[in-house]
Amino acid sequence: MNIVFSQITMEQRGRLVDLLRAGYADLLADDSGYWSGLAQELAGFDRDAFEEFETMGQCVFVTKWGDGSLVGLASFDPRPGPAYGIVGQNCIHPAHRRRGIGRRQIMEIVSRFGNMGIRRAVVSTNAHPFFVPARRNYESCGFTESRRFAGGPDPRYTMIEYVKDLARVFSGCPLEPSALRF
Repeated sequence: MNIVFSQITMEQRGRLVDLLRAGYADLLADDSGYWSGLAQELAGFDRDAFEEFETMGQCVFVTKWGDGSLVGLASFDPRPGPAYGIVGQNCIHPAHRRRGIGRRQIMEIVSRFGNMGIRRAVVSTNAHPFFVPARRNYESCGFTESRRFAGGPDPRYTMIEYVKDLARVFSGCPLEPSALRF
């Protein structure tokens, strides 16, 4: 699988929100009405990433096949570092799911956190059934559930926080401390 991570500088405004809307289409179609504000949040993410490129935009990357076609995006927030960094949006276009791309995106964020000296990665997701694949992905990347808490747009479901200790991670690869040579 030949994928490339790149900054959003070569993307046009609207491409991020298009990808996010495709990724969340099933949830946005949920007739409960709880998720109706999500579409506006996704548009805000796209706008903020481009308008605040020197800050937020630097922490968003797109994932493309080697031929340049856009297949996903991911974001992160290193500002709480070095204690921890936050994994943000992580989206794969539905046509490209179940190929390990989401896992590679998460491990790319973990690698970037490690290179920044961040000691722990934190991610939150919703307990809604739509997010089961995301939860499995985080667990496959070594994240463990740390807590559940009220929040999110749908009061029927809690939020779930996952953490990954990066003290033994270097460039996304778990290593024993004795294996690190400086």
